[in-house]
Amino acid sequence: MDSQIELTKEEEKVRLLLLDTSNYIGDVEEITKPELRFCGGWVRDRLLGLSSKDIDVGISSMTGYRFGESMERYWATPEGRKEYGRDVLGKITKIKANPEKSKHLETATLKVFGLDVDLVNLRKEIYKENSRIPDTEFGSPKVDAQRRDATINALFYNLTTKTIEDFTGTGLKDMELKIIRTPLSPYQTFKDDPLRILRCIRFASKLGYRIDAEAEQSMSEASIKKRLRDMELISRERIGSEVEKMLKGSHPHTALSFIDRLGLYDTIFTDPTNLESISVDTANWSLAYDQLWKIAKAATTDDPTSSALCSIESILLRDDREKYLAWLLGALVPWAKITKTTGARSSPPIAAIVVREGLKAENKVIKVVENAVLHQTEIKSFKDSFIDQGIPEISPIKRKHAFLSRGSLGMAMRRWGSDWRSSVLFSILVDVTGAGGEPARQIVVAQYASWLRNLQSLELLEVCQIKPLVDGKRLQKALNIEVGPWMKKGLEMALEWQLQNPNDNNPENGVAEVLLRKEELRLS
Repeated sequence: MDSQIELTKEEEKVRLLLLDTSNYIGDVEEITKPELRFCGGWVRDRLLGLSSKDIDVGISSMTGYRFGESMERYWATPEGRKEYGRDVLGKITKIKANPEKSKHLETATLKVFGLDVDLVNLRKEIYKENSRIPDTEFGSPKVDAQRRDATINALFYNLTTKTIEDFTGTGLKDMELKIIRTPLSPYQTFKDDPLRILRCIRFASKLGYRIDAEAEQSMSEASIKKRLRDMELISRERIGSEVEKMLKGSHPHTALSFIDRLGLYDTIFTDPTNLESISVDTANWSLAYDQLWKIAKAATTDDPTSSALCSIESILLRDDREKYLAWLLGALVPWAKITKTTGARSSPPIAAIVVREGLKAENKVIKVVENAVLHQTEIKSFKDSFIDQGIPEISPIKRKHAFLSRGSLGMAMRRWGSDWRSSVLFSILVDVTGAGGEPARQIVVAQYASWLRNLQSLELLEVCQIKPLVDGKRLQKALNIEVGPWMKKGLEMALEWQLQNPNDNNPENGVAEVLLRKEELRLS
């Protein structure tokens, strides 16, 4: 692997401006001139041939915000303006220390030549036994490198010499070997900050690297897992953020397989507020995320079920949001059959509690999860009814359901909500995990694909966006009855008629349907 980095035009301008600022600090402000380095992710990505718009600058002897102020002063001098022109620097923003969000030190961020630049001093971190929030002090480049989560993230680019510095001694080699290794003892690294476990998994899955065997062993240690689950040590917001980045990344399947193989499921996808929470069986979980990976990659696969997979993928995974929700729901399949917490009559499904308390997801995401679990049985029933149409009437397993009609099916989909696609995807994955062998799983996939193609042929995929023809005012006038509890049922009747008769746009015919079924409204 090439250990040299050729800077872009903008990166070279940033480098020169930073060095000129350092000289200005030493010559004019008469302070020890700081050494400057590009750090961490930028170095890793550029060595991999990837572009990066974010640059972390490590400063040897002063805080990032103080250096930023000096940069502003230098740039305001006649020499600075002549050399670099106007509109070079954006506003400097001070980022205060926030240990709960893994910001252990005050930093500064600003735009420089269109690039996002973070200024931070090199530091040493000293951890206490019962805290992941370290005491910090200025540190050498080697000490700063050793405090990082992985050797591949501990490389520096020296702005003066324009060379790569590998103070851990293994960073460049580990990049060649495609391995995630901690700079110091993995047990101590993860004990100090358990969040590093998730970061290592995220980088391994993102880059297609393996994790060092000793690091994997430490990740699976009961004492380390206990610290990862301890909300006094690490906030669930930070865990949720790392999981979200994994699932939105390029290889979410790999990330989930790491979590599964390392026995971290009930540490990450859990309700941390309930120490006596119900245990969950993950024995068949891999069937769910493996199947989801096949669906997500349907267009590039030679799988014998590729036609069915392509139908599911094109209908259910239209954009990045739906893909993220799919992977999140795939992660929650082990909780699918456990809908209530013990002793709680009206509590949401445990899967929803896990994303609410364990991952601190936003309310919209929690609602998607809750709907997916609650509607899973009904979705399966609709699918089964469609498949059973081909079974002879005399068959003892023939099911007779009213909800084969377009109207009843459309009404059900509206109940499932605008994210019904996510609920259907969840139902597929749940059914796959309980299907038995591979032939049975292929049948499940083919059946759902056939059902979804039927929804498509019925033009119901956008049913949640259909505007009702009949409103409450029109219905009240027709029945000449005061508004009451009957109204909701009446409007539903009119809408079901509308969905059953998509080519009839006359609202009076919808009202007529309600009048025909007036007895069902139970009017006094």
